[in-house]
Amino acid sequence: MVQAKFRLNGHIHRTPLVHSQTFSRMTGTELYMKLENMQRTGAFKVRGAMNKIATLTSAERAAGVVTASAGNHAQGVALAAAQLGIPSIVVMPSGAPEAKIVATEGYGSKVILHGTSYDDAYEEALRLSRSNGATLVHAFNDPYVIAGQGTVGLELLDDLPNVDAILVPVGGGGLISGIALAAKTVRPDIRIIGVQPTNASSGHDSWRSRSIVRVENPTSVADGLLVKRPGDLTLPMMLKYVDDFVLVSEEEIAEAMVMLLERAKVLAEGAGAVCLAAVMNRSLGLEKRNVALVLSGGNVDLLRWAHTLSPKTVHHA
Repeated sequence: MVQAKFRLNGHIHRTPLVHSQTFSRMTGTELYMKLENMQRTGAFKVRGAMNKIATLTSAERAAGVVTASAGNHAQGVALAAAQLGIPSIVVMPSGAPEAKIVATEGYGSKVILHGTSYDDAYEEALRLSRSNGATLVHAFNDPYVIAGQGTVGLELLDDLPNVDAILVPVGGGGLISGIALAAKTVRPDIRIIGVQPTNASSGHDSWRSRSIVRVENPTSVADGLLVKRPGDLTLPMMLKYVDDFVLVSEEEIAEAMVMLLERAKVLAEGAGAVCLAAVMNRSLGLEKRNVALVLSGGNVDLLRWAHTLSPKTVHHA
């Protein structure tokens, strides 16, 4: 993890950790937000992608890299590969937000649309890797990727050593695995809480059953969390280090997105807003504690997002 921190130095932003008086008052906590929506490419994913690609040999770099992603990991891989002069191919599901497709191509990657989910795209990326010799940069099930994401936790602990709980959005589990390992190594008493959408709950279900559970058709406005199953590396780490796991509804996510924009002037995508949605209902016993939320990204397709909002959601927020 420390090696990853040095490897990323100069390639990523050290994102701010900000205290919110408004959300602290609303949740009964001392609430802080780790703003990875202000990261390069607009999401934390560049950390893991850069850390992985930076470890490749010269021969591997010449062969290029390939990955599968719903969008944020795609941009992270594209930027990291471009910075290191490595060709890259990104396979995205056909429903990926247009803004993320355009941004990924803008960094120089070749984008291929395949299937309807991350897992469909991953199978195609795996096929391409086997056929052309490019290194597969997995979105979460890779130790270098996990270590890169864990630098979020190192920064957070540097800025708030007395944090009591960290809430982390969960897709395949790479971010929470890295953060949990970093945080628990420094402070074993910190509570690590994973958050997923109710309709995309494979991590939550697998953590509670202590074995891999697949969700065949995950759906959510939090498109960055639409993964059918956690990784073979990430689930054991979650079982070891994660203290709790909660689910949030689509209405709660949409409401949190609106609240972040209106009250904090923070543009967060659905995956970035799930942690605020989780802490708002006060069911986690975090009152009067120092609580940090990881706002994982801010790459919002505004037209698509506008269609998900109901008058009730906007009025309530």
